[in-house]
Amino acid sequence: MGMTEETVVAVIMVGGPTKGTRFRPLSFNIPKPLFPLAGQPMVHHPISACRKIPNLARIYLIGFYEEREFALYVSSISNELKIPVSYLKEDKPHGSAGGLYNFKDLIMEEDPSHIFLLNCDVCCSFPLPQMLDAHKKHGGMGTILVVKVSPESASEFGELVADPVTHELLHYTEKPETFVSDLINCGVYIFTPDIFTAIEGVSSNWKERANLRRVSSFEAMAPDSRSHTEKYVRLDQDILSPLAGKKQLYIHETLDFWEQIKTPGMSIRCSALYLSQFRHTAPHLLANGDGIKKAYISGDVYIHPSAKVNPSAKIGPGVSISANARIGAGARLINCIVLDDVEIKENAVVLHAIVGWKSSIGRWARVQGHGDYNAKLGVTILGESVAVEDEVVVINSIVLPNKTLNVGVQDEIIL
Repeated sequence: MGMTEETVVAVIMVGGPTKGTRFRPLSFNIPKPLFPLAGQPMVHHPISACRKIPNLARIYLIGFYEEREFALYVSSISNELKIPVSYLKEDKPHGSAGGLYNFKDLIMEEDPSHIFLLNCDVCCSFPLPQMLDAHKKHGGMGTILVVKVSPESASEFGELVADPVTHELLHYTEKPETFVSDLINCGVYIFTPDIFTAIEGVSSNWKERANLRRVSSFEAMAPDSRSHTEKYVRLDQDILSPLAGKKQLYIHETLDFWEQIKTPGMSIRCSALYLSQFRHTAPHLLANGDGIKKAYISGDVYIHPSAKVNPSAKIGPGVSISANARIGAGARLINCIVLDDVEIKENAVVLHAIVGWKSSIGRWARVQGHGDYNAKLGVTILGESVAVEDEVVVINSIVLPNKTLNVGVQDEIIL
């Protein structure tokens, strides 16, 4: 009897405007998933990783953004990868598991044997083929990508305990108050279609479960509605925690980099991580130069082909320069993201900063941060069309769009 080829579908959760408030002022201009990291939209990196999955049939993006905001990107990436990519808009929040279930019929149209589920705001090497192989060895309903972090930071994420031999998930708790484990959930999963049965089970028991929840739980106080099956189902608390220890879920540990892109500052860090990865995956995207005919390049740097960089500038490491940017003579750029149509004039310095669209930095000016990417004011962010005049110094500040700075500022939010 001939064996039928297995089909795989990938789903990437992209969130929505109400979820991107921490990404302001950058999210005023562009949906967070389309913000460029290492010269590519944030969502491009998990999409590109999905291309390496064997027998991938389709990629779905699920979120709350208007379809028109993703239409152009979805069309271009589908043509580029030769894989159908579709954007599906949720009518209301359903939770990470509920959102998946909401589009069950579409996802199952391809009759997939496996479904990858990824979060757009995760930055990692996305070892998806390795996860698929590990999942097939373990069996069960799903496999979770995990990483070891410091005990101090583990409580910010979902912590888990797994069998060191079988890799079965034994215990899972989301953001615990006391330390449980230095293994955390990376927000990347592979499931069999049985995940939908598990979500149905949560939904059918919703009323009973809601009554058992703490009074402070928003979900417990929400009115019961038969039209919402479709209840708000969270993958971590409602699926992973109850199924831990039941031989249904397993882990696959990555030893590579992993970060969550919660803030604009973290986008600088993650852009640099992706640039470093390009050395192995896409070296043609990295710039080079020795300071004679081209600008001197130090470390991993992306420069859009339309950008103009003076040969006497020094760029890098960890720098991404977008379309139509102009970098003047003697400018020094380190660990920064320069967006479209920016002008950085002679001898200016940009360090640990994001320079927003159509902004300008004057001669001998400095725009810099201390490089604490998790702190609210650990980097400097200029919104769209901000002008920093000659010799002005801006340190650890956030500047909203359409402002002109003619005096120095430090540790300020300029509204």
